[in-house]
Amino acid sequence: MPPAPDFPLLCPVCRTSLRPSDAGATTLQCGAGHSFDAAKQGYFNFLVGKGTVFEADSADMVAARFDFLSAGHYQPLADALAEVALPALAASPGGRPTVLDAGTGTGHYLRTLLDRFEPGRFEPGRFEPDRAESEGADAERPPAGSVSAAAIGLDISKFALRRAARMNPEALNVAGDVWQPLPVVDNAVDVVTVVFAPRNAPEFARVLRPGGRLVVVTPRPGHLAEIAGQTGMLGIEPAKDERLAASLGTHFAPVGARDLDLALSLSPRDVTNLALMGPAGHHLDRAALAALEARLPPRTAVSARFRISVFEPVPGS
Repeated sequence: MPPAPDFPLLCPVCRTSLRPSDAGATTLQCGAGHSFDAAKQGYFNFLVGKGTVFEADSADMVAARFDFLSAGHYQPLADALAEVALPALAASPGGRPTVLDAGTGTGHYLRTLLDRFEPGRFEPGRFEPDRAESEGADAERPPAGSVSAAAIGLDISKFALRRAARMNPEALNVAGDVWQPLPVVDNAVDVVTVVFAPRNAPEFARVLRPGGRLVVVTPRPGHLAEIAGQTGMLGIEPAKDERLAASLGTHFAPVGARDLDLALSLSPRDVTNLALMGPAGHHLDRAALAALEARLPPRTAVSARFRISVFEPVPGS
């Protein structure tokens, strides 16, 4: 668990600064005396108040996601997300660069971003998501690890956070509701990443510094179409890009986007894990899913189609 002074935190109860108590890094306390102890699994529970309308991912949904992502099927997506987000992280104007992974899940995408972070690789103030593709394998890079990025992983599922805390022990992993005020200081974050998770535009704009970036991953039409029907997965909403832009309202302006297509060859267990790990997992019949797994061929060809969209906060929003 990282030392909390490195993180620009606010108390989720009274919105004042949150710091480690005299008891050590496993207890956070504000000036008003509100105190939060780390769970033994390595995360802090900031869920306070009346609760949330969202259903947290269950243990078996999280286990399915962990197994699927650990098999590397979406690693090219994690790599592409890191390449898009890294320039803004490296261009942090001062202090320790900070990333907020909203809806961190099992922490796989954040792990890749932290592993790829190399201070000085990008010129300060420039945001070039496609630069890495033209640099070549022999491009000169500074030594990795000279400055580490501070990372906050936020999720509503305690089962996901147990995995995330093991995956990213140097990050501050927090149980919180993205639709509530985020427990982060204003203008303190360089990059917010959101992979298949809800987007609270006003709060993301508040915590991002001027010049920071919001990086959002969404599915494109045709995503997992070969298995969506038979597994009961949710379809892709029409005009999803327009809905994404509308959901960000007046708080963000688009900077760019990159599409990524993956041709996957999946085992029967991979297929059912893929179905169970997403939002459809909340209502899928587990027995029917097991019966489907038994009927599937040894390998199934599946197309995954993603869009990585980048936004900057609108001044004064």
